[in-house]
Amino acid sequence: MNGKTFKNVLFLSLIGCVGGSLVGDILGEHFTKIDFLKKAYSIGTVKPLVIDLKVLNFTLGLNFNVNLMSILGIIVAIIIYSKIRK
Repeated sequence: MNGKTFKNVLFLSLIGCVGGSLVGDILGEHFTKIDFLKKAYSIGTVKPLVIDLKVLNFTLGLNFNVNLMSILGIIVAIIIYSKIRK
């Protein structure tokens, strides 16, 4: 996989993740039977890493909130990309 292909897959996966998360939130809010779709799980650091050098102060942290629909959105985006690419 060359650099351009990887960037395209990464970008489309991000779009699929955000889109899936939005769809999951909307469906979970409007339909009580499937409210589990809006349940998000947090992956990442609980507290950010703080580096204080007295002159510079860095705060580093990464947190990824994922739900079922965001994972489904990533899978759909990758499938669509593979179909378009052929």
